Amino acid sequence: MTDTITQDTTSIVLPGLTGLLREAATAAQAFVDKVHPIVKARIAGPGGKVDRRLADLEQHVVHGFGWYASYAELLNQVAGWAERLEAGGRFTEIEALLAQLLFAEYGVQLATGIAMNQGEIIRPRDLTPDRAMLDTLSAPALVTLTTQGGGQAVKTAIAQRLAEARGRATLENTGLDETFEMIRDQFHAFAEEKVTPFAHEWHLKDELIPIELIEELGALGVFGLTIPEEYGGSGMGKTAMCVVSEELSRAWIGVGSLATRSEIAGELILTGGTEAQKQYWLPRIASAEILPTAVFTEPNTGSDLGALRTRGTLDGDHYVVTGNKTWITHASRADVMTLLVRTDPNTTDYRGLSMLLAPKPRATDEEDFPAAGMSGGEIEVIGYRGMKEYELAFDGFTVPAENLLGGVEGQGFKQLMATFESARIQTAARAVGVAQSALEVGLSYALDRKQFGQAIFEFPRVANKLAMMAAEIMGIRQLTYYAAAQKDEDKRCDIEAGMAKLIAARVAWAAADNALQIHGGNGFAMEYGISRVLADARILNIFEGAGEIQAQVIARRLLDGGN
Repeated sequence: MTDTITQDTTSIVLPGLTGLLREAATAAQAFVDKVHPIVKARIAGPGGKVDRRLADLEQHVVHGFGWYASYAELLNQVAGWAERLEAGGRFTEIEALLAQLLFAEYGVQLATGIAMNQGEIIRPRDLTPDRAMLDTLSAPALVTLTTQGGGQAVKTAIAQRLAEARGRATLENTGLDETFEMIRDQFHAFAEEKVTPFAHEWHLKDELIPIELIEELGALGVFGLTIPEEYGGSGMGKTAMCVVSEELSRAWIGVGSLATRSEIAGELILTGGTEAQKQYWLPRIASAEILPTAVFTEPNTGSDLGALRTRGTLDGDHYVVTGNKTWITHASRADVMTLLVRTDPNTTDYRGLSMLLAPKPRATDEEDFPAAGMSGGEIEVIGYRGMKEYELAFDGFTVPAENLLGGVEGQGFKQLMATFESARIQTAARAVGVAQSALEVGLSYALDRKQFGQAIFEFPRVANKLAMMAAEIMGIRQLTYYAAAQKDEDKRCDIEAGMAKLIAARVAWAAADNALQIHGGNGFAMEYGISRVLADARILNIFEGAGEIQAQVIARRLLDGGN
């Protein structure tokens, strides 16, 4: 067995830690609350409402406020998790050390600047010049944690525990109940047998995920996880969705993302469909008899869905669709498209949009799109493979009029907005899975790779990377679970879902990048799985709302008073 770092941890867990965590989280939120009116004043128009033009001019500050608010909420959720574990006698050494390290690092970032990406840092002075407000980030608890909570001894001890558990020490006390942990164990075992050994080959060959695997996942209930039992699903809610998405994405994000289209279609139909549409479509989606795909994005519109131009013209008992779509995932194999079109030609914004449930035949060996009035071409991508991306063209493609979602035109954008919370929660969970994969792959390599007569894991800068990965994964996992729990309780959680997605995407990228660095030159070779993990991680900051859009949505919702 490879020797690992040993460290006496009895003296490095700070006394009264849960109290310190709560005080530090409170200080972070206090800073956000204090700068709120200052930031809002910079972008307020007549009547005190956010002026869109001013908000665009002040993007750096507005988006930065979103990042600070997201950090504060993440620290709040970690502090609450620690308190609950302590109350139940389950706040063990590894949880304490992970929390200390996370607060130590994020506390420093709050005080000196948060990296919104590699080249843009939002600093507290960008938000306010007021010295008294800035001093909020020098609260005693934050100072204690930043100066004493994350030193080398803490990182070394975390690395030791990671080595002992082969990277899964972050999962010993997630705070979820036994039912969810049983689900985790089930899908972890399934992924280890049916996905992990084959994922890299599928990626390198750029193959579609085997249909047999999709059928197995359907039999396990993956595609109907959140669909109510009365419509053929399991009715388990978003927290279960997170656990399943996390474990499958840890094996390969392609497989972890298979259910995303079913989740979106199911949510659209549940919240916006007629009873007849629910009765017909939901059981078929839940059983994987029907594979849906989401067809929203158009060339040159990006996140501006209100500007889309694809037309759906009612002609008797059907709609005739004309236009183009792009970045459509799993389109060739899908049986039905949730297709966003403009049904009112006199509109130029979201008010004229409608959602169609558009059936189509699956691809054949000879043709990807054997449907009258529809054609498509593959977009080759560096990662996130297994389902393939496509550009689609519609020219006289027809959809039965009865497949207008909800039966009323002009509701498409509103119906789509109702799915954003779930989609972003699931994307955050996928990011957690990718980050966990990077941690485990990087750790395994560090333990096995010898340099200068010892495993490279023995070098502190290698071990430290792994320790920080683990701390950030723990933190974003808690924020993601919180957003899912809010959704399961039928509470509005678009802000929390956005925060989870925003930070989780960055955590996944950082973990993958650091794991590749641990591999050195080998990590740059396509034969090593970490090259795939890095490519897969990169998409997370783009889809379901790019990081810039996400920060803007969070900030504007908060600055507009949560409206």
